[in-house]
Amino acid sequence: MKGGKRFFVGKAQFLSREKRKQMIDFKNSQISVAKQCSLLSINRSSAYYTPKKIKQRDLDLMRIIDEQYLETPFYGSRSMRNHIRRLGWTINRKPIQRLMRLMGLQAIYPKPRTSKPHPQNKVYPYLLRGLKINRPGQVWAADITYVPMSRGFMYLVAIMDWHSRKVLSWRISNSMEADFCVEALEEAIGKYGCPEIFNTDQGSQFTSELFTTVLKDNNIKISMDGRGRYLDNIFIERLWWTVKYQYLYLRSFDNGKDLRQGLKKWFRFYNYERSHQRLNDCTPDEVYYGLPHPFAKVA
Repeated sequence: MKGGKRFFVGKAQFLSREKRKQMIDFKNSQISVAKQCSLLSINRSSAYYTPKKIKQRDLDLMRIIDEQYLETPFYGSRSMRNHIRRLGWTINRKPIQRLMRLMGLQAIYPKPRTSKPHPQNKVYPYLLRGLKINRPGQVWAADITYVPMSRGFMYLVAIMDWHSRKVLSWRISNSMEADFCVEALEEAIGKYGCPEIFNTDQGSQFTSELFTTVLKDNNIKISMDGRGRYLDNIFIERLWWTVKYQYLYLRSFDNGKDLRQGLKKWFRFYNYERSHQRLNDCTPDEVYYGLPHPFAKVA
């Protein structure tokens, strides 16, 4: 038993939640399933849970909700219900509430009531107010968005350099666990070094010890948006609008592999080729690496 415990605990430190679930041995006569779940930090009920296929009606509604939320992030379930009814759907508020929770969407209000960190996780102060951000690597930001697919959905996290708008890393996942956010963070640090400040919202993935420990271990200052203030992270919110309306909504993806390959090409285009008016018509890469302006006159 002691040897088995050391094995499980040691392995669990480096594996995602899905990988830890795969380690459970339901036929093991020496270690009960309950004990294995405890050692692997997995809820016992989730060990037996098999995701149900989402109905096509729900997928269609989630697509409508996602598109409308990009335009009106202040819409709660009542306003969203009214919008969907105007489109000809017969629906009440409860299904809208359920789907918005599943998508990780909450209405933006001026009152501090929208962001919901895990009650046991520490929330950090917002450090960007009044700060002049004028160089790459000064501030990074991260956020998660819902991605509709032809037969399901996934979640996308991206890490962006605030000054240049360059997307430093990204990951997709079929769950809202913190693991894929940590993987994206570690990749960005490995490729580009450490920023001075890292800004996120107060979502449970970013307030988790798993995520904040990586930041603290690398001496990165942690900043979190004020609750209900999505504009504190406005540049990455604009990224979501761009990637969805200029790419994702124009295509249909059958599985995660297709989505991953497509996003890889699009983010390369976004960083290397897509100019930004607010960057003086430069690309994120040109600003990040300090390259000469593409339209500068040659003497």
